[in-house]
Amino acid sequence: MSAPTEPAPVWQPDPSTVASSAITRFAEDATARTGRDLSDYRDLWSWSVEDLDGFWSSVWTFFDVQADGSPARVLTDEAMPGATWFPDVRLNYAEQALRHALDPALADSVAVTSIGEDGDVTRTTWRELRQQVGAVAGWLRNQGVEPGTRVVGYLPNTTPTLVAFLATASIGAIWSACAQDYSGAGAATRFAQLEPTVLIAADGYRWNGRAHDRRAEVDALRDALPTLRAVVHVPNLGLEPPPGATSWAEVTDALCEPRFDRLTFDAPLWVLFSSGTTGVPKGIVHGHGGVLLEHLKTLGLHMDLGPGRPLFWYTTTNWMMWNLVASGLLVGAPVVLYDGSPAHPGPDRLWRIAADERAHLLGVSPGYLLGSAQADLWPGRDLDLSSLRTIGATGAPVTAASYHWVAEHVGANIQLASTTGGTDVVAGFAGSAPTTPVWPGEISAPNLGVALESWSSDGEPVVGEVGELVVTRPMPSMPVFFWNDPDEERYRDSYFSTYPGVWRHGDWMEVTDRGSLVVSGRSDSTLNRHGVRLGSADIYATVDRVPEIRESLVIGAELGDGGYWLVLFVVLADGIELTDDLVSHVTGAIRAGASPRHVPDDVIAVPAIPHTRTGKKLEIPVKRLIQGHPLDKVASKDAVDDFEALARFQDFSRLTTTNSENR
Repeated sequence: MSAPTEPAPVWQPDPSTVASSAITRFAEDATARTGRDLSDYRDLWSWSVEDLDGFWSSVWTFFDVQADGSPARVLTDEAMPGATWFPDVRLNYAEQALRHALDPALADSVAVTSIGEDGDVTRTTWRELRQQVGAVAGWLRNQGVEPGTRVVGYLPNTTPTLVAFLATASIGAIWSACAQDYSGAGAATRFAQLEPTVLIAADGYRWNGRAHDRRAEVDALRDALPTLRAVVHVPNLGLEPPPGATSWAEVTDALCEPRFDRLTFDAPLWVLFSSGTTGVPKGIVHGHGGVLLEHLKTLGLHMDLGPGRPLFWYTTTNWMMWNLVASGLLVGAPVVLYDGSPAHPGPDRLWRIAADERAHLLGVSPGYLLGSAQADLWPGRDLDLSSLRTIGATGAPVTAASYHWVAEHVGANIQLASTTGGTDVVAGFAGSAPTTPVWPGEISAPNLGVALESWSSDGEPVVGEVGELVVTRPMPSMPVFFWNDPDEERYRDSYFSTYPGVWRHGDWMEVTDRGSLVVSGRSDSTLNRHGVRLGSADIYATVDRVPEIRESLVIGAELGDGGYWLVLFVVLADGIELTDDLVSHVTGAIRAGASPRHVPDDVIAVPAIPHTRTGKKLEIPVKRLIQGHPLDKVASKDAVDDFEALARFQDFSRLTTTNSENR
């Protein structure tokens, strides 16, 4: 019997790109330092996780991190949680980001391009950005803001949001933001925990061609935050400010050189919040130094960004990708911000922005790639994407079909870099680099410095089979702490309760024989039929190829009497009905393309699938509704993009008893 054929990569590194890339220069420096040949990515990764001190010290030197004190001591305590990094240095994230404004070759070039859904474009040079940050920081200091003070933003993805964050960070105060599709009450469930001193809020935002006035929600939010000393009004829609608010023009009026408070490596930089689909959102605190190093590595080495290489990743201020985009400034890359619907006025909006702005890297969701294919777009033929080198995709697994679509319809020379990571570490665990091949449906490799493995239930590394995604050694950007969690109980329970001292992220992952990775969904929403586990992503990869189905949601619900209901909910394309023939076609495709043991018991049409505000399907809340849990205990209304869509799934709890009896 012949051995199975090794799948062919859909993309191979271009030798000229490899030779000129930052990661190649970094590998050459590391080879000279260590005496080991680290030219191959796998060897470079192995060294990066075996010698954390040597690797992160090399990142520090390669990117010339500005700091007081000595970086000679790198990792003095490797415990997780509680690892101690660079204890003898003091630095500031914003200082590193704005240092490029002092470069005469960059000072008057564009640092930030902000694009509104209505087509309005604002460009800000490095010099102007630095001056605006200095002005806002000076105003904040006059309000009593100092290191450790909390400043919060109820804001869209625009330049003032970026300026406000950098100004806050320059002082050593702590930033947190929330997009305006949350209600004032929803934002308050996050911000009230922080007891902020200053609220910076826009008058509204645009979506799908409509302006949304949010001034009433700003008033509600202000009333819910009794610790506020000041409110700043940002006129995103040009509306009148509420009484008592200070205008953004007044805050940015002064010409003021920023002053940077250098802080300990783990001094809090920002608070990011979990999705809040169950319970009160937890506040995840990351430090200046950890974010700085992790993002320098990710953006500078893995994404090969720098001056003259614009970064455009579609995101909102709710999602950690906003924070990563802001960090493009750390490596001198111009950043492109877009606030609005990705499909307005047409499904090619993001592709057009990437072409117009000469983006070096475009970041989108896997769903946007599928939608582009379904809309029969051909961006590589119809637009000038000659500057585009990489398409980043995260938030969900990328189907194999999307890799082929990008190669055929965007460009065979463009790398589709699927990544996996999380808000928890505000970074990636695995992704790609200019030196790594890409296989359809797979993530190329673990990221440098990430000791990533797949573990069995008894804590043993596995290859070629699905296990739990774990990180066995600390990363600098792991949370410093959770807000209002003084004994670290929530922190430890979130990541370290399954394998003490080892980070368990909650994803199923397979490591292939060639070192690539396949992430198949959350381990707490796995489809477990008769003891055989399958990730939901495997079902979606098959169903997404059925043109009659716009979107799907698969749920495996354990029932109280020992029964199990495996159900596929589908949103049908316009004009399509769920006939017996279509059901047979879908189940047959799942049987052949995913697993014969995971053919759903039922296929049910629904009007819409609910998601988090960052676009992730709400598998676990829907599963809990099916199991009979009350709606108010399953998800917070403001954490869901379509709460009515979620509420409809309450009806299916009545079917579970009948289906269980029929199993």
